[in-house]
Amino acid sequence: MANCQDIIKSVSTVILDKEQQITLALSCILAKGHLLIEDLPGMGKTTLARALSQVLGLECQRVQFTADMLPGDLLGANIYNENQHTFEFHRGPVFTNMLLADEINRGSPRTQSALLEVMAEHQVSFDGETHKIQEPFFVIATQNPLDQAGTFPLPESQLDRFTLRIELGFPARAQEMRILKRENGPINLSPLVNGTELIKMQEEVEHVHASDAIINYIMDLCEATRKDQDIPNPLSPRAAIALLAVSRAYAYAKGRDYVAPDDVQTVFPHVAEHRLRKGNLATLNSNTFSSKILHKINPNV
Repeated sequence: MANCQDIIKSVSTVILDKEQQITLALSCILAKGHLLIEDLPGMGKTTLARALSQVLGLECQRVQFTADMLPGDLLGANIYNENQHTFEFHRGPVFTNMLLADEINRGSPRTQSALLEVMAEHQVSFDGETHKIQEPFFVIATQNPLDQAGTFPLPESQLDRFTLRIELGFPARAQEMRILKRENGPINLSPLVNGTELIKMQEEVEHVHASDAIINYIMDLCEATRKDQDIPNPLSPRAAIALLAVSRAYAYAKGRDYVAPDDVQTVFPHVAEHRLRKGNLATLNSNTFSSKILHKINPNV
């Protein structure tokens, strides 16, 4: 079974000069979380998702969210079978390992809400029946935070379901030169693991050691957001759980079996900022609240 560095190296052949963002995205998956990628169009958001799905050996379904999209377009629907004289449930694209929800903020609140149960419960309830989604399952959603026309900003309850948020940003000049010179063909990366092996890796992440000092540091960070009156949305216990899980996963991705303070500090802005803010980002690369908290609280480790 390949290690995390092999996975990151493979994806880096497609997403150039973004090893840190790839590591964070992989950490989110290893923590059994859902990922939100916010950036301008054409920055490689969809490419990153597809590259990860190929390297991890997972089935990936892409859904382009639009204002007229219905929940049934995502979840599935009961279709009448004339031969059997009965209704049969036809599964929608959400029944996959990796769901790529492109431009999620263009979907209606009703459709966004339909995705909420799937993200939280890994199942679909339809006409009184529950349909389980096969593990591993996670959502990678994309949105352009600067595009407000014709969009429906995700409510705080929906944002809280995303374990991690990243931005890709512009490539360095040398890397952009490489992008321009290479052939623009379909992504074709060899799988390094499969779904069963990924589940095993996720289980190993849960056993990465987090000392009491690390857990206290995480609690101190979360409590600081609750005491700061300038922060619109303090971090909840769910956010604290996510911070611990992603810190463990990030340490695992770096090849360690214990969490260090640097792991917590690295992932904190990506776990916290989209939860702390009110509404969508007004500007890119804005980690104002999380940076303030990190400077205020020192780890006693």
